[in-house]
Amino acid sequence: MELIDAIYGRRAVRDYTPQEVSRATIEELIDAAVHAPTALDEQPWVFAVIQGKGLLQDYSDRAKAHFLATFNPGNDPHAMRRDQLVDARYNLFYNAGTLLVIFAEPNRHFAPVDCCLAAENLMLAAHAKGLATCPVGFAQSWFDLPEIKTEIRVAQELTAVIPLIVGYPAKTPGAVPRKKPEVIFSA
Repeated sequence: MELIDAIYGRRAVRDYTPQEVSRATIEELIDAAVHAPTALDEQPWVFAVIQGKGLLQDYSDRAKAHFLATFNPGNDPHAMRRDQLVDARYNLFYNAGTLLVIFAEPNRHFAPVDCCLAAENLMLAAHAKGLATCPVGFAQSWFDLPEIKTEIRVAQELTAVIPLIVGYPAKTPGAVPRKKPEVIFSA
């Protein structure tokens, strides 16, 4: 697959088959992720890998409860999705069997940006392998809770940047129209 095809063909997928992603494949995806550029070559990322549909369903229920208990509907742009989050059938991880959470090490220059660059590499590599991904922003603050870091054996000083589900797509959505970007060329 050509890189440009991966860039234009990758989608956020919200429907997965029961087929599990192998540990070897996850390791290949993480290897692609860590080839992303980083400020001062600090490579500030730590990858937590969580597998199992039952465990991810439990995490979805708990993360939804946390989000609903802590968000301010007057100030949160996600308030419009509250009905979806209170639905017991709604799974934040869309029934995927694998979740990777990219954490940033403390006191690093531009660590969240570097982690997002790694996430993009991982998503493109997954797409090239016939896998699907979806960033799950609703779960980010939950993975930053001290008790959750302890539960998944992540150091307390790390910061959750981006949870990503990975799996085999049951169906892939079509392209979403993109807004024309504002581009300013300086003379």
